[in-house]
Amino acid sequence: MKKSLKTVALLTVLAVFFCATGTAWAEAAHERRIRLAAQVLDEMAAQNDAGSLGDVIASGRGVAIFPRVGKAGFIVGGMGGQGIVLLKGKNGKWTGPAFMGIAGASFGLQIGASETALVLVITNEAGVRAFTGGNSLTLGGDVSIAAGPVGRDAKAATDGRAAAAIYSYSMSKGLFAGLALDGSQLNQNRDASKAYWGQPLSAQAALGKPAADKRIKPVVNALNRLVKKAQ
Repeated sequence: MKKSLKTVALLTVLAVFFCATGTAWAEAAHERRIRLAAQVLDEMAAQNDAGSLGDVIASGRGVAIFPRVGKAGFIVGGMGGQGIVLLKGKNGKWTGPAFMGIAGASFGLQIGASETALVLVITNEAGVRAFTGGNSLTLGGDVSIAAGPVGRDAKAATDGRAAAAIYSYSMSKGLFAGLALDGSQLNQNRDASKAYWGQPLSAQAALGKPAADKRIKPVVNALNRLVKKAQ
């Protein structure tokens, strides 16, 4: 009997420990996402054509950063990941973040798995409305998307002649060379937003707040470094 009571007590302690630890992990996930987003931006800034990305960000209205988008498949493939979104006001100051996930499917002769860093640059008001208008949006459906321009094409895209409301830039880390994003869906991650802001907030509400908290500063600083590199 005593042994049974000790076992029950031990299991209770372990259950409390793992529940508390699980909560801590859940609360820390959004901060980890921010740290990885800043890291990805710095890695992209180190690339030879980083100035092109900086040009587009400088003239754009916002960014969505997905540090680790996993992709795997055999004939029919799928991809998904979690990221953060920030908008840029007319005064040049960043707002947010909002937290979103991306998911999609792809078809064709493919085999393998990979992990890709993805940055979506919001180029105009239509892109802003897509990210703030509801719980989800479909790339290529609700909002136009195109591969991010580089070199001289990037310069042309910053003078009001953007080919799409969203430009995509990726940095592949595995077997797949890139991502086909048409048809992919972005969904608000309300749990992550609540963990960060301390209250339930829609993407529209979160993106209306200044990105002034010290937790988001690494991403803001990385974005500003990219813009400065383009100048």
